[in-house]
Amino acid sequence: MAETKPTATAAAKPQTSVQPKKSSNLIATIAPFVCLFLGYVIWRFVLGDPSNFTNPDMSGGFWPNHLGPIGTWPKMYEGGIVVPILIANFLVVITFTIERLLTITKATGKGNIAEFIRKVQYNLANKEVDKAIAECDKQKGSVGNVMKAGLRKYKEMITNEELETEQKVLNIQKEIEEATALELPMLEKNLVFLSTIASVATLLGLFGTVLGMIRSFSKLGDEGGGEAARELSKGISEALFCTALGIGTSAVAIVMYNVFTTRIDAITYGIDESGFTLTQSFAANYK
Repeated sequence: MAETKPTATAAAKPQTSVQPKKSSNLIATIAPFVCLFLGYVIWRFVLGDPSNFTNPDMSGGFWPNHLGPIGTWPKMYEGGIVVPILIANFLVVITFTIERLLTITKATGKGNIAEFIRKVQYNLANKEVDKAIAECDKQKGSVGNVMKAGLRKYKEMITNEELETEQKVLNIQKEIEEATALELPMLEKNLVFLSTIASVATLLGLFGTVLGMIRSFSKLGDEGGGEAARELSKGISEALFCTALGIGTSAVAIVMYNVFTTRIDAITYGIDESGFTLTQSFAANYK
C-alpha cells in the first residue's frame, strides 16, 4: 500500500511563542479623580488663599466669596467653580503626557530603528539567525520584540521539513502579526485622554466664561449705575480666565497628541518593515 504523507494542514498547526503581556491600566482609573481633587485644592486653597484678597470671606465654605483679588492669579479664583475642573483637565494632560512619554520612549528602544533593521537584514543574508536575535535583545523596543518573535519562528521553520516554503513564510507572517497585535495597543493606550481633553477643555472654558458673564450681567440688572458697570467689566475680565485656561489646556493636549501619534507611526512603520524583511529573507534564502 502506498505510504500517505501527512497533509500540510495537519502539520501546520504552529505553536506561537508570543505570550500576552500582563499590564494593568490603574493609572487611567485613578489619575482623573486624583487630578480633580488636586484641581479643587489648588483653586480653593492656593488661588483662593485669604491673603490673596483685600476682602476675604470665609463664610462660603466650599466656595468662599472672597473679594478684591491681589495680583493676576487670584483673579482666576473668581472665574467660578469651572476653574478647578479646568485645572484638573490640565493636570490630566500633564499626567498622561509623562506616562505616554515614558512608555513610547521605552517602546522606541535603543538606537535608530532603520539601522537596527539593516543589521538584521545583513545577518539574515549571511544566514546568521542567532546574531539577528542578539540584535533584537540589544534593541529592547517594540520593533525588536516583534522581530525577535518572528526570528524564533524563522529559526524553527528552517529545520521544518514537513511544510512547503510558502507555508513556512505564512507561519512566520502569522507570528509577526500576533506579536504586533500585542505591541500596538500598549503604544496607543491612554491617548484617548489627550484627544478628548483637546476637544472638551475649550468648551469647558467657554462654559465657565458664559456662567461668569451671566452672573455679571445679572448684577448689572439688579444694581445699575456706574459702579455696576465697573463691576461688570471686572466680572467679564475674570470670566475670560476660564476661556484662556481652556484654550491653553486644549493646545497642550493637541500638540502632545500629535507628537505621540507621530512617534507611534514611526514605530509601526518599523514593525511593518521588519515583518517584510523576515518573510522576504526566508523566501529568498530557503526556497
